[in-house]
Amino acid sequence: MQAKGQNGPNDIDINADENQAGSTHLNDALTEEGEADKLRGELEELRKKYLLLNADFDNFKKRNAKERIELINTANKEVIIALLDVLDDSERAAKQLETATGVDTVKEGVLLVFNKLSSILQSKGLKPMDSLHQEFDADLHDAITEIPAPTEELKGKVLDVLQKGYYLNDKIIRHARVVVGK
Repeated sequence: MQAKGQNGPNDIDINADENQAGSTHLNDALTEEGEADKLRGELEELRKKYLLLNADFDNFKKRNAKERIELINTANKEVIIALLDVLDDSERAAKQLETATGVDTVKEGVLLVFNKLSSILQSKGLKPMDSLHQEFDADLHDAITEIPAPTEELKGKVLDVLQKGYYLNDKIIRHARVVVGK
């Protein structure tokens, strides 16, 4: 018999590396391969999500563009429908002009049509710009010409309005064309 601690041919030293089965290196390789497969799967899943999200966004942009075009095409519909009454009144007034003998009747008819048109446009947000005798403002007014001011206090102010300016819902849609005193 051999002494304790000596290795004989049948004795196995469990502390020596060469006696190990070597399965730990294979297990590490299998774990890395499994992890790589898992990462590939996650990458593929994220790629699919990205493509779906991208497709959804493209559809949203197309739908939004289509809705915007429809809105632009129908935005004036409400105003046009409201103005059809004025058009009908204008046609009736034109027929009355053919048979009317008095100037007062014609004036009254034209004023009725004008007032109806003004009230419809104001109800849609149109507001005339008050420019006469106001300080000239290049953001609001287009100066057509300058003339000598009749008084000192009218210098730099609007003396005459050649064409009214208008706001639509507090946004300028047409600048007033004015004559300015110098």
